[in-house]
Amino acid sequence: MTGRPRVIAHRGASADVPEHTLAAYRKAIDDGADGLECDVRLTRDGVLVCVHDRRVDRTSTGRGPVSTLELADLAELDFGVWREPGAGPPDPGGPWEAPDRDSTGVVTLERLLQVVEAAPRPLELAIETKHPTRYAGLVESTLVELLNRYGMVGGRHRVRMMSFAVIGLRRVRALAPEIPTVYLTKRVPLRLRDGKLPTCADIAGPSLAALEAVPDWVARLHDRGHEVHVWTVDDPGDITWLCDLGVDAVITNRPAAALAQLRATARGDGQIAQ
Repeated sequence: MTGRPRVIAHRGASADVPEHTLAAYRKAIDDGADGLECDVRLTRDGVLVCVHDRRVDRTSTGRGPVSTLELADLAELDFGVWREPGAGPPDPGGPWEAPDRDSTGVVTLERLLQVVEAAPRPLELAIETKHPTRYAGLVESTLVELLNRYGMVGGRHRVRMMSFAVIGLRRVRALAPEIPTVYLTKRVPLRLRDGKLPTCADIAGPSLAALEAVPDWVARLHDRGHEVHVWTVDDPGDITWLCDLGVDAVITNRPAAALAQLRATARGDGQIAQ
């Protein structure tokens, strides 16, 4: 690897703005992130939306699995109020103020692609499909169709698909072999410690903990021609360590801080306080 690791904003600038909102992604772009990361799930009416959890309970004012809700149902929910301590729905007796939908509304993958398309510079986009799901291969086929429709395959933006599920990687490889695939893993499997990846994967996506346990996996992966994209990295010391280790990308909730730390590391200034 040459130069610093690329900085990929995990669910947007999600340490500062509610995750997976347009405001989080726009802030990440403004902060200078090299790319954006999102998780996608399929709604009951077949729309890919950027939601991490199987259920919407944690991140919205609603309840229930994403797969049982239609886009219209999700559009009525607030995906931002949960970040404010003690916050709740606005007082119906108080003065009315239109909500900031960039900070509270659900984001479809199509809308995020439009934001990336309109960005002032080329961006990377890492899209994770979540499994297991009741819709099986429909998630990947819908994803590939949407990327093709927006000209995101082989275009100016570097788009890749990620998954912990090998079956998901295989589906994308079969549908669109030109889309790079990332094999996500929480630990380094014994069978892959020599630097091999599943044949359907181009890039390794280990957790920070996985590399802390087996740091020489990076060199072995590089020897076999694979990039290494590490998640989720927010601590300045970890960022410096991974830079020294030679990883290709860090996925972080704090893109501005990560970029500042990488600049400091390049200058030899040491660790920047968060």
